[in-house]
Amino acid sequence: MTEDMMSFYSGDKPGGIPGLLPQPYYWWEAGALMGALIDFWYYTGDTRWNALTMEGLLFQTGPNNDYMPPNQTVTEGNDDQGFWGMAVMSAAEYNFDNPSPDKPQWLSLAQAVFNTQAARWDAKDCGGGLRWQIFTWNNGYDYKNSISQACFFNLAARLALYTGNQSYADWAEKTWDWMVATNLLNSEYYYVYDGTHTNNCSEITPYQWTYNAGAFLLGAAALYNYTTGPVQSIWRDRVDGLLNGTSVFFTGPNKDIMTEVACEPVDLCDLDQQSFKAYLSRWMAATTKWAPWTYSRIKPLLQSSAMAAAGTCKGGSNGRMCGLKWDQGEKWDGSTGVGQQMAAMEVVLGNMIGDVGAPVTDRKGGTSKGDPGAGGQDMGRVDPLHSADAWPPVSSSGRAGAWILMLLTIIGLVAGCVFVLVDERKGAKEQIGGIMDVVLMAGRRRRKRRGSNKLRKENPDALGRMVAAGSVENERAGEVGRSDSDGTLRGDDGSEPGNGEDDEVKRQSQHVVLPVGEPPIIKVPHPRNRKPLRTTLLAKQHQRHISKTRASYWKENGGSGETVVVDAVENKFSIRVNEVVGTTPPKKRRHSDPGSGGSKDKVTLPPRKGPIKKGVRWRDTVEGSQRLDV
Repeated sequence: MTEDMMSFYSGDKPGGIPGLLPQPYYWWEAGALMGALIDFWYYTGDTRWNALTMEGLLFQTGPNNDYMPPNQTVTEGNDDQGFWGMAVMSAAEYNFDNPSPDKPQWLSLAQAVFNTQAARWDAKDCGGGLRWQIFTWNNGYDYKNSISQACFFNLAARLALYTGNQSYADWAEKTWDWMVATNLLNSEYYYVYDGTHTNNCSEITPYQWTYNAGAFLLGAAALYNYTTGPVQSIWRDRVDGLLNGTSVFFTGPNKDIMTEVACEPVDLCDLDQQSFKAYLSRWMAATTKWAPWTYSRIKPLLQSSAMAAAGTCKGGSNGRMCGLKWDQGEKWDGSTGVGQQMAAMEVVLGNMIGDVGAPVTDRKGGTSKGDPGAGGQDMGRVDPLHSADAWPPVSSSGRAGAWILMLLTIIGLVAGCVFVLVDERKGAKEQIGGIMDVVLMAGRRRRKRRGSNKLRKENPDALGRMVAAGSVENERAGEVGRSDSDGTLRGDDGSEPGNGEDDEVKRQSQHVVLPVGEPPIIKVPHPRNRKPLRTTLLAKQHQRHISKTRASYWKENGGSGETVVVDAVENKFSIRVNEVVGTTPPKKRRHSDPGSGGSKDKVTLPPRKGPIKKGVRWRDTVEGSQRLDV
């Protein structure tokens, strides 16, 4: 069973990462796999996987030796970290081979996981508990699930027993009390439910999973073994209660075959849930060492479940892969995976619990070295990448190098520009002169633009007259010509604006000579019946002069508008001016063709919605098909 489980592992193969399972398996299950390999050695004495196990456990510790490695931390959950912490706790309790002195030790790694998780205890939401996820952006950060509390409780209780430090026991007691207070742990039937969301802490997700019950069971047994007197009696009752609660997970004719009842009967166990029975098997067996009176109840359940599990190991290409459903008789259910193999292996190993020694403590045979302050740099950390500590302070030589690099970059950019501007057909003087011309022209255009902006702000009427006299935009574009005799602006065909029905500049509007600032209002056909209007700078300036901001326009015109055309003429120079004038909106907007009936020559915009925004361009005062082309 162990060989077939390890056939899925790639951390010891070329290109593999020590301690990781290949996709689609998640990081936490690799930590559970390391714990299973420690169990394999503990029960059998076979060392064939020990080197691989030590390599994986040490490779994934992270820079602060607390199982928050950079390749996992961004998406890491408290339960993920907890499974690695419980694996190294088993290594300390079973006296697994200790790492070299220059490496972190098993006990100190378990203490580091506990320290970082204790710092995440969240009393603001639901009165306490650990969130499922460590960092805010991960899906599930607003969920407090029982397995995160179970891992923390399990680890704290076992650390209390191993080290004799009461502070670990206090945290375990605190976690238990919070679980009972939130009803995630039912104090009558000792059922452990899945979790609760922080937005409504009284609303419980009622699913029951085997690994939740198992983790609390082993932690309670450790606290029973650690405590004395009346407190010990309390923990004995709790061990019995939790063991009674596990009865929900045993099915079959005699109610003695372990089953993941929340997903197996309906064929909905996902990749994670396929391995959950491995942990209940592991922790039920370990419970008998710290709460010996439970052996007579646990051993028969492990035995019947092991026989049922072994009966499914008839599948796969080798004819011996184990299935998930143990209560379906001696047949393979067609599923294979790490979880199926690990679960079958653990429940079979659990039957050997009477043949192995009890876990050790630092007072009774334990050799692993601890560090009560381990993981200190990660306690309370909210930045997964340690951005504040990722880079050392910049030295003087570093600043000098940065200036040199910046100077070289500027030189390179200038050289590139010069290279583009060089004309190989000309001599050196002509080339330099051409480049200087480009630079001077750019400077003059910049100064000219600044001057025009200043003029627009200080004297918009003067700017309007200047644009009218020159018609800068249309004249350069060839859209409007200038008459030699009187300077009147003319269309492309030489006609004077206002002459002819097809004149693109005038477009069906009346020509009225009025001073600038007193435009007549002239209705025009619906946009479906005419081409877009062409405007000039004076049109834009004139609109700014009349209604400087969109806010003032909508305030003055009741929140709706009608598109009209205005001709402003001064000194015989005719310039088109477009303006939006407010009208009273209809009670109900027509959904029929707006160009039909009495509304043929009138376009009414709906009332403006939303808050008034300042600094909006003129073209934004009309919507959709009514937007003028500026």
